[in-house]
Amino acid sequence: MSHPASLLAQWRQDVPASVVVALVALPLCLGVALASGAPLFSGLIAGIVGGIVVGALSKSPLSVAGPAAGLTVIVLDAITALPSFETFLLAVCLAGLMQMALAFSRSGLLSEFVPSSVISGMLAAIGLILILKQFPHAIGYDGDYEGSFAFLQPDGRNTLSTLWAVLNQQIVWGALIIAVASIAFLFWWDKARPKEGPLRFLPGPLVVVLFGVGMNALFGFAMPGLAIQTTHLVQVPVASNLGEFAALFRLPDFTQITNPAVWTIALTLALVASLESLLSVKAVDELDPQRRTTNKDRELLAQGGGNLVSGLLGGLPVTSVIVRSSANVDANAGSKLSTILHGFWLLASLLLVPAVLNLIPLSALAAILIATGYKLAKPALFREKLKQGWNQFVPFVATIAAILFTDLLIGIVIGIGIGLMFVIARNFRPAISYVQDGSEALVRARRNLYFIHKHELQTALNRVPDDVDLLIDLSATQFVDFDNIEILNHFIRGAEYRGIRVVVRGDLAERTAPKIKAPRKEVVYA
Repeated sequence: MSHPASLLAQWRQDVPASVVVALVALPLCLGVALASGAPLFSGLIAGIVGGIVVGALSKSPLSVAGPAAGLTVIVLDAITALPSFETFLLAVCLAGLMQMALAFSRSGLLSEFVPSSVISGMLAAIGLILILKQFPHAIGYDGDYEGSFAFLQPDGRNTLSTLWAVLNQQIVWGALIIAVASIAFLFWWDKARPKEGPLRFLPGPLVVVLFGVGMNALFGFAMPGLAIQTTHLVQVPVASNLGEFAALFRLPDFTQITNPAVWTIALTLALVASLESLLSVKAVDELDPQRRTTNKDRELLAQGGGNLVSGLLGGLPVTSVIVRSSANVDANAGSKLSTILHGFWLLASLLLVPAVLNLIPLSALAAILIATGYKLAKPALFREKLKQGWNQFVPFVATIAAILFTDLLIGIVIGIGIGLMFVIARNFRPAISYVQDGSEALVRARRNLYFIHKHELQTALNRVPDDVDLLIDLSATQFVDFDNIEILNHFIRGAEYRGIRVVVRGDLAERTAPKIKAPRKEVVYA
């Protein structure tokens, strides 16, 4: 049982962090719902479920789940193709059950095969996207929805052309003033935040939001020309009573359970959401200052449970989301309590103060996301990857470029492909060395041996002459695959008839299977 003092310290750390995450999550939930062609309230339901349900089931201390921009195209096409939104909700429930089945089949280990350079590239790309996508919102342009990661936008522009367009149109100076002041404060607060006293618990993003609301009220009173219009404010559905609030929830249409399209969409959602969640959780583990490792199968179970509940309540599908999670890390969260509490804050704000939420300028929230993006894509990260060598730097940069000019999932697939090319190329470098000095010969494996090394190993063994003492050195290997072991066994069996005395060095009995056979007395293990 935890000591009361440590529990109190955890609450002091996680409560402010949860407020920050809720502020970041609010516009993203609305933006993803809008882009998906779904009711705005369905995005908020997904955000609440991602916090409370997924947060409670997951073992990840810092990951935050919610509606994801990476699923918007799939969700939009699904809602359009199916008879009703309620039918789509049934597909979300089925997707959750499929994810839970994937968890029990231990599919979470697939994320371990993604190169670290690709994960780093994904984080840096998301940081750059946040900066590029939020800049227009910071100066009052809302042509693209909050939370968009796609290069091509619904308004016909792309990420780069939008930047040029907004600089050539009339700037909303009130939004720009709030954004610039907020960004400056956030960077200053990161350095000046006191280490002791009550102010150390004050989250900078909360100050930014309150500043934005207060400044816009001041503009409206004293300088109407700078006042921000409602189109550039948060727009949360407002219910005047509990009856209207309850009516915002939708239920799945279970009569469509035999519709083949429902199952096809459910399978698509389950696979894509699982992939995005696994990659996000792995990335968050790398951001964790304590370097804790999340159980990936348990994460799939949590995500599946979240999608089941979200679908039953009328919400969008959920995944683990990097933007919210990185905001959670930046806010110094220490446990999943922050994730769970952020869901409760979203729910409480919708029940108690929805009209107050609609006073928050999007430019203030854009400032928070721009600051978060900079922390994910600091120049120091690029210098560090370059120092690690081209085999790390090239997949890193390629992943960034691919994500920037396509979308998150396509970019990750491209990054993994380029990373695998480097792995294969590295393994095609000479792995076997052969040396002979008089009556002594050496065949040494420099690293693990796979099927692609069969020809190289056979060529080295073919160079061994008769009547020599041969040392086969496998001490540098941790794995030798079956094909190469068979080649070694075949050579060792014939060595007696050629007068070759063989010594095999390396603890293969413990580190490989099957064990190299030694049928002749001339074969000695060192």
